[in-house]
Formats: sequence, C-alpha cells, structure tokens
Amino acid sequence: MKIIHLILGKANPERMNGVNKVVHALATQQQRAGADVAVWGITADLSDNYPAREFATRLFLAQRNPFSLATELRAALRQQASSPTVVHLHGAFIPVYFSAARLLTSLGIPYVLTPHGSYSPAAMRKSGFTKQVYGRVFESYLLRRAARVHCLGQSEITGVQRLNAKLPTALLPYGFEPPQPVAVATPAAPGRFRVGFCGRLDDHHKGLECLLAGFTEFARQVPEAELWVIGDGPDRDQVTQWAAAAPAGSVQLLGSRYGDEKIGLLGQLDVFAHTSHYEGLPTAVLEAVALGVPCVVTEATNLGSYVREYGCGEVLATATPGLLVEALHRLHARWQATAGGRELAPQCRQMVGTAFHWPALLPAYEQMYRQALAA
Repeated sequence: MKIIHLILGKANPERMNGVNKVVHALATQQQRAGADVAVWGITADLSDNYPAREFATRLFLAQRNPFSLATELRAALRQQASSPTVVHLHGAFIPVYFSAARLLTSLGIPYVLTPHGSYSPAAMRKSGFTKQVYGRVFESYLLRRAARVHCLGQSEITGVQRLNAKLPTALLPYGFEPPQPVAVATPAAPGRFRVGFCGRLDDHHKGLECLLAGFTEFARQVPEAELWVIGDGPDRDQVTQWAAAAPAGSVQLLGSRYGDEKIGLLGQLDVFAHTSHYEGLPTAVLEAVALGVPCVVTEATNLGSYVREYGCGEVLATATPGLLVEALHRLHARWQATAGGRELAPQCRQMVGTAFHWPALLPAYEQMYRQALAA
C-alpha cells in the first residue's frame, strides 16, 4: 500500500504553516516505520528550498485557475491507479482538492481528508456566506466521496457531523516527537514570570485579542509578568497596537523564529498560552509542553481533555480575557510557591510522551488507510 500526502506547500517544518509541519512529522514517522509514503506538494515555486528529509517529495506547479490540476499531477495520479494507493488530503475549502477528488474517484483511488480544524463553527463563520455557497457545490462532493474524514479532536467530529451526520469519520490525533532542549547562549534575566505564544498572528484563528487583553490585565496586577509573542502574520500591526496597552516593556514581539532558536525561547517560558478559537491540533503547544512548560489552552485547541487528564496546565472554556487572567493567576501562584521552579514539568512531559507517542499511534493510521482501501 502506497500512502501519498497531497498538500498545498512543501511540508516545510521551518514555516509557520501548521499543516506543513504536521504532514512533515507524519510522513517522517511513517517512513521510519517502513511504510511506502511520499508527500506531493502543490506550489507556486518548484525549488527544493527546504531542509533534508527522509521521505520522498514531488512538487507540482499550482495553476492560475485554483480548480486546475497540473498536467504532471494528473499523469502521476493515473500511474497510481494500477497499485493499492491511498491519497491523504490535508486542509479544506481548497478548490484544487475538488478537482483532485473527482479524478481520484474516477480512477478508483480512495482518499482520506483531514480538515485541520476548518470545519469547526468558529472557522466556518469566517467568510461564512462564501463557504456556504462553496460548500454546497464543491466541498460537499469532496466530503461525500472521502473514504474517511480524519478528525484530530472532538471539535472536528462535531463540525463534520453538523455538515453531514452520515460521513465516515476517524478520530485520531497526531503524534509528536519531543524536541531536544537547547542551551541558550544568553538566557533571559531571572525573576520574571514569562508567558509565551508561538504561532501565526491571525486573530480570528488564534484569539490574539483575548491573549493580549488578558495578559495586559494580568500584568497590571503582577509587575514581574512578561509576554513573548513568537510569530508573524496578517494581524501583526493590530497585535502591536494591543501590546501598547500593556505595562511598558512587558510585551516582546519577537517575530518568526525557527529550529533551535525557537526551542531555546520556548524552553525559557513559565507558561505557554494558546487562546485559539479553532484548531486541528496545535503543535506549538506540544513543543512547549514537551519542554516541561505548563500551558493555558482553550477547549477549541482539542487539547483540553489531555491537559486535564495529565494535570499540566489550565483549560479555558472559551477565549475570554477574564478566564485567561484567572488561569494565569493560578499558574503564577504555583510558580511563586516553587520559587520559579517547574512543578508541573513531569506531568507535561508525560502527556506528550504518552498520549502523543508516535509508535503507539502509527498502527491506527495504517488501519485507517486499510479501511479506506476496503471501503
């Protein structure tokens, strides 16, 4: 059985695009486990400008018409029709996937679709009318023909069932390979209570207004509080304005950071805060928690049940500044009680090492693909 991950992009882990990061990790782990796996990327740039990788990669040129498949991609898919193949599509409301689904259906090649949070109620409200129209004509076809709709958390199951209760779903998180701690050449000054965020600066998605407003109120009450915002995106100017309302010097906008530099920053945090309105499964939270950093997450991250089970942070019912302030105060009290130590670090590492352990999850992925072939 051949597994082809079809994505927009190149599965470059050194980008802020979370989908590309998780596809890179999944394909790497499948390759190591002996699977016949490849990533096929649809991109405007065919250069191999990404780090060395263990799995095969093929790039196909994106077309001017967003629904069009490159001739080379059509030919490559036709070549797969003669052998057992499952195509795994990543993302939703992507016009070229409609055309891919039609071709795959005609060739008898089953496909699995992972929406990565795109069907949650909050995500559906963005460009809501356009999505409704597009959904009735194109997305509904994509979903009906999918052998499985792969959901990363319960919020995705709920969103998919609202679209069509009869769709065959599979609830299965991604695994995560913990990063190695990084020695920092110039550590930040001690005595500060550091809260951090890492991700795309997109307020509708990441709940950044809640993060900045909640932290600002908290910092007015806790003078040693500091917020590190790692990342960039369309709402950077708005984030800058919100940060200006916080006590002077308490918010640092650090821009995009990757690799060891990013891990070095995350490892210095006392709390990682992720106040998203919707998610698939945010890898930035797992990166921080794997380093022993407790977290504050919303239920919409699909991580709330794990955080509660392992006791490694706080869970907000919704992205509300007041709830964030209360959660930060509780974690700050723990920080004070241990003189800046990481009381919750063992629970954090246990969560990532148990619930998101790749070797334990890969057999379930293989079963999902085999069920798709048999459907």
